[in-house]
Amino acid sequence: MTRLVYHCRIFLFFACFFIFSNCGNNSGQEEKDTRDNGTIYISVDESFKPVIDSQIQVYEAAHPDTKIIPLYKPEAACIEDFGVDSIRMVIITRKFSKGEEQFMNDSLKLVPEQMIVARDAVAVIVNPSSPDSLFTLNELRDILKGQGNPVLTNKKTSGKEKVNSTGLIPIFDGNRATSTVRFIIDSLLHGDTLTSRTMAAKNSEGVIDYISKNPNAVGFIGVSWIGNPEDSTQLSFLKKVKMAELESTDIPGSYVLPVQANIYARRYPLIRDLVYILKEKHNGLGHGFAYFLSGETGQLIFRRAYLLPTQKDFRVRPARLNE
Repeated sequence: MTRLVYHCRIFLFFACFFIFSNCGNNSGQEEKDTRDNGTIYISVDESFKPVIDSQIQVYEAAHPDTKIIPLYKPEAACIEDFGVDSIRMVIITRKFSKGEEQFMNDSLKLVPEQMIVARDAVAVIVNPSSPDSLFTLNELRDILKGQGNPVLTNKKTSGKEKVNSTGLIPIFDGNRATSTVRFIIDSLLHGDTLTSRTMAAKNSEGVIDYISKNPNAVGFIGVSWIGNPEDSTQLSFLKKVKMAELESTDIPGSYVLPVQANIYARRYPLIRDLVYILKEKHNGLGHGFAYFLSGETGQLIFRRAYLLPTQKDFRVRPARLNE
């Protein structure tokens, strides 16, 4: 009997050891990814899709055993992903608030990291047949609020012809609270509401498609979708719509496009940040991708996409062409 009890105790010991070892292995499966291996999901503001697709493509090419799966959403939906444990990173246009940081601390037991890695601009687009593609901020406010009877001067004919803007329809890049809508309300309308005639496309490409077919509309999208003259897809978009020029912040009466130099010098008035928020408890693939975005290669990709990298000092120098 004593020998039987002894063997039973040995059996129970090894059974418990096997169970707890497996539990430990299962726990490790959740964190098995590294900077060079594994699969993660990230939540990304849809207005940054072109440039983030490029970043992921280059990172995965350099680390062939990794897979970064982006979920492109309106900014409000990305913010909801602060509480989703399986989302390792959120990329939006603002930093998290104190309350959001506390929420992630309490619900996920982690300290999130964040960094501004680039700046882009909100581009204003019109139909190619539009009689005017030069706007002051006051003219945009009148269109967005639907107040008064705004009249745009055809600035390309030195004011000889007037263009009635009554009926111009603003259209944005989503049917939920997108970063573009929030930015325009906060920065341009200063909290005022958009006109009830405002329309929402499914995404940024939907805005481009709508503007290409409707001369009586004005679209607002991230410049990442349309500002790269070396991208064949974006060049095809520019055959269907036209980027409007906005009045410069430094020289009244002059008008500028949302190009890289004007973002750098802050001459273009509608500039915003691109921020990553890292929600990873261990030094895994999320940390690797975050380091990549802020490192030299990632910053060069932002630069090649005609955004403004913020973590590397790529200076804009004047140049003169010899004729």
